[in-house]
Amino acid sequence: MTLSTDTLTKKTDLLHERYGTAFDFELNAAWNSSLTTLLSHRSVRAYLSQPLPSGTLETLIASAQSAATSSNLQTWSVIAVEDQKRKERLSQLANGQAHIQQCPLFLVWLADLARLRYLTEQRGLPHEGLNYLEMFLMAAIDASLAAQNAVIAAESLGLGTVYIGAMRNRPEEVAAELGLPKHVFAVFGLCVGYPNLEKKAAIKPRLPQEAVLHRETYNLETQATAINHYDEIMAAFYAQQQMNVDGNWSQHSSDRIASAQALRNRAQLREILNRLGFELR
Repeated sequence: MTLSTDTLTKKTDLLHERYGTAFDFELNAAWNSSLTTLLSHRSVRAYLSQPLPSGTLETLIASAQSAATSSNLQTWSVIAVEDQKRKERLSQLANGQAHIQQCPLFLVWLADLARLRYLTEQRGLPHEGLNYLEMFLMAAIDASLAAQNAVIAAESLGLGTVYIGAMRNRPEEVAAELGLPKHVFAVFGLCVGYPNLEKKAAIKPRLPQEAVLHRETYNLETQATAINHYDEIMAAFYAQQQMNVDGNWSQHSSDRIASAQALRNRAQLREILNRLGFELR
């Protein structure tokens, strides 16, 4: 299939933005609107107050539930937060991120083992398997897959989104705010709303494929050249976007993992998860 000139141009532009440089691969390969949506993703941190159309939430959740789930156990749930006061309180628990208050819909995605525990206890059945790290990992993965489906659905409808990992900064307070029972954990939040185009978000370049795409076996040493090139791209991007980031991507990433303090209140996460009912054997 040969792409039209307009489609080829759009595809080329999106790939250039996604990698911050010319991208060389077969541009006449198959293309569709789903790929345009995926490559157009950006984190939106400024929202209009415009409410979402009726049925939007339910459409997003149906899309989320269409994601893969391990063994069909469906070990995730989501809380839709629209109350302004609650959004303000959650914003404060997430280091005061204002976009949580701005967006009309804030979704908190949960690793949920309480449902399986409840149904087995109701039937007088054992549930020892829920106490192992594998089940928590499964629940976190399930929640992530579901959330990403919802993101793609939202962006296909012209909405903007941004993930809020800072839900993990003070997880016990988040659990109290949302009335979470034991064995349920807020993995991350998600802002959803119409982007404020006066503060249009840019597509952030990603690592070159040479750094993340391995063929047959993994190779760490060959990534150096690709990472050096990416550092140049990201240094220019940070400056262009006037982002408060010192140095380049390598420096930023190194700073982020330099110490327990750099983990932003998450260094004690294992102990917190234990208190929230996850044994993690």
